[in-house]
Amino acid sequence: MKAIHLKNLLIAGLLYSAAYAQSYVPQYNDARLKVKSAVPIKAYSFDLKEVQLLESTFKTAMKADEAFLFKIEPDRLLSGFRENAGLTPKAKKYGGWESDGLAGHSLGHYLSAISFHYASTKDPELLKRINYMVNELMLCQQARKSGYIGAIPKEDAIWAEVAKGNIKTGGFDLNGGWAPWYTVHKVMAGLLDAYLYTGSNKALETCIGMADWTGNTIGGLNDELLQKMLFCEYGGMAETLSNLYAITANKKYLDLSYKFYDKRILDPLSEQKDILPGKHSNTQIPKIIASARRHELTGDKKDLDIANFFWKTVVEDHSYATGGNSNYEYLSEPNKLSDKLTDNTTETCNTYNMLKLTNHLFALAPSSALFDYYERGLYNHILASQNHETGMMCYFVPLRMGGKKHYSSEFHDFTCCVGTGMENHVKYNESIYFRADDGSLYVNLFVSSVLNWKEKGVKITQNSAIPNSDQTTLTINTAKASSFTLLLRKPKWAENAVITVNGQTQKVIPNAQGYFSIKRNWKNNDKIVYVLPQALYTEAMPDNPERRAVFYGPLLLAGVLGNTEPDPVQGVPVFVTSNNDPKTWITKTNAQSLTFASNSAGKPAQVSFIPFYETKNQYYSVYWDVFTPEKWVSQEKLYAEKKLKEKETELKTVDFIRLGEMQPERDHNFTGEKIQMGEDHTKKWRSAYDGGYMQFTMKTDPELQNVLIGTYWGMDNRGRNFEIWIDGEKIAAEDLNKYKDSKFYDINYTIPATLTKGKQQVTVKLVPKEKNSAGPVYGIRIVKEK
Repeated sequence: MKAIHLKNLLIAGLLYSAAYAQSYVPQYNDARLKVKSAVPIKAYSFDLKEVQLLESTFKTAMKADEAFLFKIEPDRLLSGFRENAGLTPKAKKYGGWESDGLAGHSLGHYLSAISFHYASTKDPELLKRINYMVNELMLCQQARKSGYIGAIPKEDAIWAEVAKGNIKTGGFDLNGGWAPWYTVHKVMAGLLDAYLYTGSNKALETCIGMADWTGNTIGGLNDELLQKMLFCEYGGMAETLSNLYAITANKKYLDLSYKFYDKRILDPLSEQKDILPGKHSNTQIPKIIASARRHELTGDKKDLDIANFFWKTVVEDHSYATGGNSNYEYLSEPNKLSDKLTDNTTETCNTYNMLKLTNHLFALAPSSALFDYYERGLYNHILASQNHETGMMCYFVPLRMGGKKHYSSEFHDFTCCVGTGMENHVKYNESIYFRADDGSLYVNLFVSSVLNWKEKGVKITQNSAIPNSDQTTLTINTAKASSFTLLLRKPKWAENAVITVNGQTQKVIPNAQGYFSIKRNWKNNDKIVYVLPQALYTEAMPDNPERRAVFYGPLLLAGVLGNTEPDPVQGVPVFVTSNNDPKTWITKTNAQSLTFASNSAGKPAQVSFIPFYETKNQYYSVYWDVFTPEKWVSQEKLYAEKKLKEKETELKTVDFIRLGEMQPERDHNFTGEKIQMGEDHTKKWRSAYDGGYMQFTMKTDPELQNVLIGTYWGMDNRGRNFEIWIDGEKIAAEDLNKYKDSKFYDINYTIPATLTKGKQQVTVKLVPKEKNSAGPVYGIRIVKEK
């Protein structure tokens, strides 16, 4: 997403997607932590250095990310930090969000990513970069003398007002800054990762300085002011402070983590109430990760209830086939997803954080269901969010039927999902294996890799042909026999699995956790062959059984629709079949590759399928309307008419702003005074109240007639009289009280040609009349007419 500068400090509710680094999951006998878990840990993660990837699609993605990480110049990421500390920058800062209100967040992600990759590779160039950046940040901290380091605009004024208790926020702005706690967390998290993965005591010391500054800044705020402050997205502050407590044993950091406890969200979740519809998804997930981590350290059952309920609710009621969630970054009503397939579905940061949360819950209560979700999100969202040739990442992974991915540029975006993307693709080795509390070994993912299990004196090499074929092989390498239990996850998608050890078939059934358990005294070169039959199957939308996604084993399949957008009349093909079993209307076209094709069921054309993670720049669909022949007779005409009407509107549209949502508002330079936002009827809205206004820029056609279309809800019989101005000239007055039905109304306003002739854009301003409001407005569209 392109960077747009904040235009007005009175903007209420700026919405954006934050991303978060550093999520420590308990490791067995970890000497780095002074505070041990207060609750039983049933499964421990392995350190990244103990697991190495072998050749696979995952390693291809890792290598592409590695190449990008080496292109990034540390001095450019450090530029704003030095400038704000009164030191001379050594290089020009990057563009995108690094030149905007979130300047500095990418440094934290980058420090985390290269720390992860150093742990896996021991590449000395990575360690050189880590040490250099930590030293530079410490110099900035010393120059400022407060413990704080940052790169965001006007940060000193922002924090001074916060410390005084002068809290002003509309949801994503705090005292005129774009979610400043987000960037604080990002830097602190990167420093903790540098400590955890390279042993840098300077990184830990610098992080402690920032934590102490945090305590000093908010130490005088009462609970009411803290809760008001927490209305602005604050990232993973609570999680990082909890981890700092575990590392230092200084309880003040645990106490400080509770100051970042958002009662408005977390208390209802602890009571098993789904208050998530209408909420910005990735604002919430790091709060839940913090609850899971704090439960591990304190045993607080309320924190555990929050984490379990949230995970279950998001995964079961708010997630798409990819394992991702949200549309335009927001969660909607439970199990109502069919009409929410757009170019802005499934923000990548969300799944990055959901996988972190999954790891914590698995550590507390291992189950195959947790890793069924993890595997789905890993293959079909995280892996699918990267162009494996260029290493560039997706902010959103579009699920619009007939959509196309948009990848970041190397140096001119630096959005939140570029930040998480830096991390995602260098830590595929983090959750393949877990050590059980009784010394057993969980094999969670079927990814080619080598586990160096030093505790047992054992190396385990996994050569996985999954998903290209149906088996993975694990080979034991040990100097002396070693007794332990091997726990192999039985995936939800695999039936009739077969396990052999040294050629002997094992008669085992899944245990209560969903794992096949094999206990023996393992010897050198023992070989376990695990056959997991893969098959085609579909999953229907929860609110539309005729709209289905197609899977093969763990993989979501995408139908590729070419390099040009699907024809507006024909649209995306549908499938007409009397049998819902996709094996009857889709076949594998090559035994050695993951390519498939439909047969005569496709209308008006047949479709070729590939794994979703292999799509790059072509148009595709992962959801398909599937009708019986009888249903298709009645649907065909309606289907075509609806698609044509929608496409005609899209083709006529010059510009469209979704009000109340972060990126559309930033892209259109939204500003205003006395404005509010909310959500009703599953859509977000904006209003400007008496004495205020809202204003934004919109593209126009300089040659044709332009029409502005406002979307409103009827049956709203309050003072809703306002004027619409274009470039300083009033073009219309509106009274929403006259629309009486409970439905959305799209109202047209013709813009005088003299106001748009020769112009590429205009400024739209909505001004309420006295004692009235402008809005609620649910959207503004400009279309062109001949």
